[in-house]
Amino acid sequence: MRGLTPLKRAAWLATALLWPLAASAQTYPDKPIHLVVPFPPGGVADIIARPVAEKLATTLGQPVIVENRGGATGTIGAAYVAHSAPDGYTLLLGTTNEIAMSPTLYGTLPYDPTKDFAPVAIVAQFPNVLVVGPTVKAATLADLTSQAKAKPKSLTFASSGLGSTNHLTAELYQNEAGVQITHIPYKGGGPALVDLTGGHVDAMFATLPSAVTLIKAGKLHALAVTGDTRSTALPDVPTVKESGLPGVVVTTWNGIIAPAGTPQPVIDRLAQALKQAVEDPGIRQKLAAVGAEPSYTPPPAFAGIIRDDYARWSALIKKAGIKVD
Repeated sequence: MRGLTPLKRAAWLATALLWPLAASAQTYPDKPIHLVVPFPPGGVADIIARPVAEKLATTLGQPVIVENRGGATGTIGAAYVAHSAPDGYTLLLGTTNEIAMSPTLYGTLPYDPTKDFAPVAIVAQFPNVLVVGPTVKAATLADLTSQAKAKPKSLTFASSGLGSTNHLTAELYQNEAGVQITHIPYKGGGPALVDLTGGHVDAMFATLPSAVTLIKAGKLHALAVTGDTRSTALPDVPTVKESGLPGVVVTTWNGIIAPAGTPQPVIDRLAQALKQAVEDPGIRQKLAAVGAEPSYTPPPAFAGIIRDDYARWSALIKKAGIKVD
């Protein structure tokens, strides 16, 4: 070491620090993996995480333990993973909310979605669905838009909380349709849907998995889905784009994310295992049953989606002046 120049000494030290990670990557995994879901048990993210974790455990030969760390629209769980050891044993079931939306909504967050994570793979995607309650006389999206234009702010839209995907999709709809609606935030999608079915609020851009059972039971009427194409779960319901608002295309993704600095061989091993999981007929059936589209997106493409979604939602949030304290 004494005969080395400062630059060569720094390079040697950096290499030495990476040796333990490289060695562990060769035997990965050799102990249980924790998959953090940044929302409470029973929610959409939790429902998607559990069958994926079960299949991962079979493929990798180690238990994959689902750990719910809910709170602050997913940001508590996301921050925990961002600051965990980058060794592949603590992963995040990330969603559009805490990765692409919340960093702009909150004044400060202890993580940067474009720098502090190593995207592994998207496993499922689903649109929102515009649903109306029993008291609303609207058969189509055009009907609802006409009502909103005739009486500004008279229609109420529920959401699972300020800055949620339900809320921001409604903001996008207002911008595109040129209407004014009244936002009613709830503490979660469940209470919002209960009040919607009871006629206490008029409409909601609900996540499809949370509303599909109520739609099929006839308790809510679906006017449009926000995907780029129609949903296989509701093939008779048109897209918002088909209904005349091409700018309202919103798809929520769920994907596995590791802390930044996780060795590439570990990322590759996880990505391959997730590909097998998403292609498994049993997993596909379980995800489709809740209105989710099984969808494998590899690490580079997933990273690009995060960057694009972050830029898109950041611009909308700033334009609408939405802030969460």
